[in-house]
Amino acid sequence: MNTFGTVFRTTLIGSSHGNLVGVIIEGIPPNLEIDISNIETFLARRAPGQSKVTTRRKEKDKLIVEAGLFKQRTTGEPFVAFVRNSDVDSSYYEEIKDTPRPGHADYPAFVKFEGANDYRGGGRFSGRMTIGLVIAGTIAKQLLKQVGIDVRAYTKEIAGLESEVINTTEDYIYSEQNIVRVPDNEMIESVTNAIMKARKDGDSVGGIVECTINNLPVGVGEPIFDSIESKLSHIMFSIPAVKGVEFGSGFNAARMKGSEHNDEYFYNESQQIRTKTNNAGGILGGISNGMPVVFRVAFKPTSSIPKIQTTVNLQEKGKLESLKVRGRHDPCIVPRAVPVVECCAAIAIYDLMLQGGITTHAD
Repeated sequence: MNTFGTVFRTTLIGSSHGNLVGVIIEGIPPNLEIDISNIETFLARRAPGQSKVTTRRKEKDKLIVEAGLFKQRTTGEPFVAFVRNSDVDSSYYEEIKDTPRPGHADYPAFVKFEGANDYRGGGRFSGRMTIGLVIAGTIAKQLLKQVGIDVRAYTKEIAGLESEVINTTEDYIYSEQNIVRVPDNEMIESVTNAIMKARKDGDSVGGIVECTINNLPVGVGEPIFDSIESKLSHIMFSIPAVKGVEFGSGFNAARMKGSEHNDEYFYNESQQIRTKTNNAGGILGGISNGMPVVFRVAFKPTSSIPKIQTTVNLQEKGKLESLKVRGRHDPCIVPRAVPVVECCAAIAIYDLMLQGGITTHAD
């Protein structure tokens, strides 16, 4: 389906090479101030053509708000916003429409939609669809910030090069000041070189984004099926190229003993109940426990690469074709995915807070 959320409902519209991409948002409380410039800043963070490690496609991604806002305040009606697609060249996709690209959704989409799918630039399966998620997520981040909840993400790993830096406020700010969004100064050059080598070789690399949600009150989450893990995983897997999500100690928990994994409780200086460690990633029984919610999202290498690959011809049964994908593509999607992960996390958490009747904006 095209809509995510129970109360804060996010519906994506448009396609990669269509007229526009955007979002319809329902459930935003009325009379809340929205900073449009902040949304534009986030759109710029995910935009193509921003550095030498991203696609060379150029899009202004100028935000157009059609409904739901009056004098910078929400009206209570559905919020409708989008950006126009301008730097579009669909001619190549006409050439390869019968030869599905390896790693892409071309073939299953062709079967599911009986050949009626918009195959240009991947259509609805393109990473460009995340623009709507960024618009909705930036609004959610603004509203969460009003009650002190902070959502931040950074590049944890690219091409097997992993950062051990803890995601503090200073680390987060620093990660936003370099093109690969790594918080570790010593890793920037090696990560950049790995991406550029992949581009030179006609290949691509993947990586991991880590996200932290700070100051979430205890009790957010609606078990069983709307647990924090369920909602966050649901929306994270809606981001193209995501292949895995783990919380806290993640898969490493399978290699630990209970005595090692259990997070022991204590009272902090403000007499708040906290845990000495955070292997649970801030979630117990699907509900926030007062510790930072920490999770990681794994992104596969970009599927569009200029190396020659083998595919089939959909119009000539039994015929194989050699395919060399042309066009402007990211050798690594991870740096541009960082703000998308942040925004998706904010959407899921804001919806859960509304669902649970928890205060979501300042009085």
